[in-house]
Amino acid sequence: MEEKILKITGMTCSACVRAVERAVSKLDGVDSATVNFATEKLDVIYSTEKLDLQNIIDAVSDAGYGVDLQEKKETEINKNNTELIKFIIALIFTVPLFYVSMGYMVGLPIPNFILPDEYPLRYAITQIILVIPIVLVGFKFYTIGFKAVFKGFPNMDTLIAVGTMAAFLYSVYSIYEIYTGNLHAVHNLYIESVGMIITLILLGKMLEARSKAKTNDAIKKLMDLVPKTAFIIDENGNEKEIPVDELSVGDIVIVKPGSKIPVDGIIIDGKTSVDESMLTGESMPVLKEVGDRLTGASINKNGTVKFKAEKVGKDTALAGIIKLVEEAQGSKAPIAKLADVVSGYFVPIVVLIALAASVLWYLSGENFEFCVKIFVSVMTIACPCALGLATPTAIMVGTGKGAEYGILIKGGSALEAAYKVDTVVLDKTGTITEGKPVVTDIVCFNGFEEKILIKYAASAEKGSEHPLSEAIIKKAAEEKIELAEFYDFNSVSGHGLECTVDGHRILMGNKKIMDKNSIELENLIKDADVFAKNGKTPIFIAVDNVLAGIFAVSDILKKESVFAVSKLKEMNINVYMITGDNEKTADFVAKQVGISNVLSEVLPKDKAAEVEKLQKNGKIVAMVGDGINDAPALAKADIGIAIGSGTDVAVESADIVLMKDEVTDVVNAILLSKKTMKNIKENLFWAFFYNILGIPIACGILYLFGGPLLNPMIGAAAMSFSSVSVISNALRLRKFRPINFINYR
Repeated sequence: MEEKILKITGMTCSACVRAVERAVSKLDGVDSATVNFATEKLDVIYSTEKLDLQNIIDAVSDAGYGVDLQEKKETEINKNNTELIKFIIALIFTVPLFYVSMGYMVGLPIPNFILPDEYPLRYAITQIILVIPIVLVGFKFYTIGFKAVFKGFPNMDTLIAVGTMAAFLYSVYSIYEIYTGNLHAVHNLYIESVGMIITLILLGKMLEARSKAKTNDAIKKLMDLVPKTAFIIDENGNEKEIPVDELSVGDIVIVKPGSKIPVDGIIIDGKTSVDESMLTGESMPVLKEVGDRLTGASINKNGTVKFKAEKVGKDTALAGIIKLVEEAQGSKAPIAKLADVVSGYFVPIVVLIALAASVLWYLSGENFEFCVKIFVSVMTIACPCALGLATPTAIMVGTGKGAEYGILIKGGSALEAAYKVDTVVLDKTGTITEGKPVVTDIVCFNGFEEKILIKYAASAEKGSEHPLSEAIIKKAAEEKIELAEFYDFNSVSGHGLECTVDGHRILMGNKKIMDKNSIELENLIKDADVFAKNGKTPIFIAVDNVLAGIFAVSDILKKESVFAVSKLKEMNINVYMITGDNEKTADFVAKQVGISNVLSEVLPKDKAAEVEKLQKNGKIVAMVGDGINDAPALAKADIGIAIGSGTDVAVESADIVLMKDEVTDVVNAILLSKKTMKNIKENLFWAFFYNILGIPIACGILYLFGGPLLNPMIGAAAMSFSSVSVISNALRLRKFRPINFINYR
């Protein structure tokens, strides 16, 4: 199976979306086909054994649409300019057309030789001459609209084409009537309505295109972060400037103060501070030295460094973020399904309503001119565009805004799920705490010396990936103790480790691994309880099956943890802490941050099971973690949230990635989700409300009770601006500002 994302051209409304999706989905070998109207992209997963890309392109073409394989940035600019030019041309001819057709009614002077009462034929032909250029610039409505009918997928262009063509043909018939002597037919002309409708629709399309471009500002900002050139050390040892696209893995890159770092790499010479705010939202520069990693697009502040390029092109962290945001913006939220279903039947139903209303009015005794006006009004006021834009535009702005602040939301489904969350499960180490523990106490037993214990313990822990291991290894470095080689290493998940150091069998871990090996803890259990009550993790060590001592390791809280937990509680969200630590240590940490629900002594493999228990009790669970052992729980939860500094496995398993490594952003992610979903619901409400209210008015419901009859031109204006209003509402999400712990201190 292969996944492709293709730029679709020619779409004008959500009915087009359904047409493309159905046409591609019918192909044998297509697993799924999803079109996002706001981004105009098709995401298709298909079997390469049964299909090739050309088959998919042909299916899109047969449905009446095109595929832009180039998809260059200039295309969007040219499209906006084209829409503007078309509108200006239409406006140039619409103004005199409207003046000629309506001016005399309000006393405005018009040339005597085209006065309707004296020279009706000249009056009518003048309007025809003025409307032809307008029809030509809006000719795509007819080519696309009628083609869509023949393909069996009528769309918004169909409504415009059929409505204006009906008005135009009736006007042509009226001109024939004038020519044959029926001068009264001069009052049956709808030529100015045709011109005004097309012009107003073109205005709406121009504003819509410009508004849609703003919804994608986040992607553009991210792309603009990458510098165009880089300085490298060539094979002769000379400094050389080359385009960033030509950088290769292994190149030695020089970055001077104030310059942007071109690609990802590792420092081999120099020291500096780096501003990573564009990627993480973190305002404080980060100190970088030899051995530290640099991320492309961050800014070198005050020192010259040399680094070895490790990831270039599409493999850089920034490229990964851009890809993730693009995929999220192109995805659909489950809430969009209703709009999609309605949109699929919308245009044919509107045509039937327009025909039915016209016939009913004719049967009630109204003249043919009146019925044409009803038909055109219904066709021009109905707007499937607003329905199609309601969800994707909000998702585009919401996910883009999240990316701006270092909150990467992987799709519409994740965005929708996050706002329903009522329970957050926080992993302790690395999420609530810094994940950088230190050794605070060492208790020796059975005649073992402290330095010997540190040597054995640190040598053994070299084979472990547990965060607590770093603390013991760091302690050995501080004491300048030389480590020995370890052999026969075995990690016992959730318990500890065993290995051989200097010919001695070393056992390290919690009480369980000692019990399993029948090692009596004797009086050390009291010391362990004291450490645990003070929030320290006790680690027992045995040498050759003899209890040797205990290390007490403590991990400090993140400065924002208490604040984040309090904010989650304010949002009526239940907060749990999950950890493999013993009950007393876990309770101490939980009490410090204000968490009353504690899941302690949970083995890594059992974290997902604990999440499932909460789900079975009716909870909508968000799991927050950063380690490999959190990955199953992240995947099991309704929404998985990974701390950005965590492992690749955790990040891949999550639905939301927090780049800043701050638990406060769990709150911000949920807040952003709530605001985005509220925006989507507002958009859907107004889109449905507009059509539910507008179509009956166009059918003449007000006229039936003595009110005015809707003018088709007013209907066209309403149709255009309904789409613009939906996009404008979505753009309000750009005002979202995350809560910040520093601002609340």
